[in-house]
Amino acid sequence: MTTKDILHETFSALTANKVRTSLTMLGIIIGISSVIIMVAIGQGAQGSIQANIQSLGSNLIEIFPGAQRSFGYGASGGRGGAQTLTPDDANAIATQVSNIAQVSPEVSGRYQITAVGTNTNTTVNGVLAAYADVHNVQVNDGRFITDSDSKNMSRVAVIGPTTASDLFATGTEPVGQTITVKGMPFNIIGVTASKGSSGFSNQDDAVYIPLQDAQLFLIGKTTYYTTLSVSAISPDVMTQVQTDITNLLMQRHNISDPTATDFNVLNQASIVSAASSVTGTFTILLGAVAGISLVVGGIGIMNMMLTTVTERTREIGLRKAIGAKRADISTQFLVEAVALTVIGGAIGVGLGWLAAYIVTSLGILQTSISTSSVMLAFGVSAGIGIVFGYYPARRASRLNPIEALRYE
Repeated sequence: MTTKDILHETFSALTANKVRTSLTMLGIIIGISSVIIMVAIGQGAQGSIQANIQSLGSNLIEIFPGAQRSFGYGASGGRGGAQTLTPDDANAIATQVSNIAQVSPEVSGRYQITAVGTNTNTTVNGVLAAYADVHNVQVNDGRFITDSDSKNMSRVAVIGPTTASDLFATGTEPVGQTITVKGMPFNIIGVTASKGSSGFSNQDDAVYIPLQDAQLFLIGKTTYYTTLSVSAISPDVMTQVQTDITNLLMQRHNISDPTATDFNVLNQASIVSAASSVTGTFTILLGAVAGISLVVGGIGIMNMMLTTVTERTREIGLRKAIGAKRADISTQFLVEAVALTVIGGAIGVGLGWLAAYIVTSLGILQTSISTSSVMLAFGVSAGIGIVFGYYPARRASRLNPIEALRYE
C-alpha cells in the first residue's frame, strides 16, 4: 500500500463513526491539556520564585547574627535576635574580603507606623545609601536615603508603595507627608518602585530610614547590626566570597568550630538553587499526576481499536485474500491509532495553551509554556498511539483470511 492509500483509508475509518472517534480522542485531549497546564503552572511558579529571590539584590550574600535555624527557602528565623554583628565586622568585610562590590549594614524591626488618621504595622529598615544598590531598590518618586542623611541623623523616610497606599488616600502625594515611628516623626522623601513579594515578605510594604536614626531612636543601640548585606562583583565568585566572609568572621569572633558560629551566611545562589529544586520536583509531580489521564486515554484507544478490528474482520479477510500482507494490515491499524492520538494531542496542546493563557491573564497564577513541554506532549501522544495501538494492529494482521471471510 502507498502512503496515500494508507492516509485515505485512515481518514475513512476515523470518519465512519465520528461520535466514537471523538469520544476516544477526548481522553487524549484531556490528558495532554492537563499535562500542558500543570507543567506550565509548575514552570511559572519556578520562574516567579527565582525572579522574586533575585529581585532582593544582585549577587547577594546576607549575614545574620546568631546561630539561626533555617526553613523554607533558607529564610532565617529569629532575624536580629542576637547582637553579634558589629560595625567593626562590617569594616573588616569591606576591607579584607576581595571580590566585594558593596557592603550594606542594616538594622530592622516591625513597628506601628502612623500618619494623619491612619496607621499600619510594617518593617522599618535602618539603611545607608548602599542599600539601594545592593538590594536593587528603585525610587519611583522622590529620592532614597543618603549617607549624609544618616550622618546628620536626618529624620527622613522612604516608604514602599504598599505602605503608601495603607497610610494615604488615593490621589494623595506621600512625598512631603509625615509619619510617626515609636513617637518619632519622619518626613517622607521618597516612594520606592513596586517589586512585589519576595517569598519571605512583601518588599513593597516597608519603610526605610537613616541607619543611625534607627539605631538610636528605635533599638537604642549603636553597636550592632541585624543584617550585613554584601554584593559580590559577579555570580562566579559568590561561593568563594561566602567562604571568605565565614572564615573572617570566625577568626574575628574566636570561633574554631564551624557548627558553633554566632552568625549565619546565606548565599543568594544557594537559595535560588534550593527553590529551583523544590519547584522542579513540584512540576514533575504535577505532570505525573496529569499523565495518569493519558494512560486512561490510551486504554480507551486500545478498546476502540479492538472493537474496530472485530467490526472490520470481513474487510481484513478480503484484503488478505487479494494479496495484502500482514505488514500492510498492521501498518493500517497502527496509523489509525497514531492519527487518533496525534490529532487529540494537537487539540489538547491548543486547549492547554489557551487555559494557561487565561489563568495568567486573569492573574490567578503565573504560568510558563516551554517549547520542550509542547514537543514532549506531541511525543507522548504519538507514543501512546504506538503502544496502545500495537496489540490491536498485531491482532488484525494475524487473522486467518478464510476465517475472517466467514465472520458474521
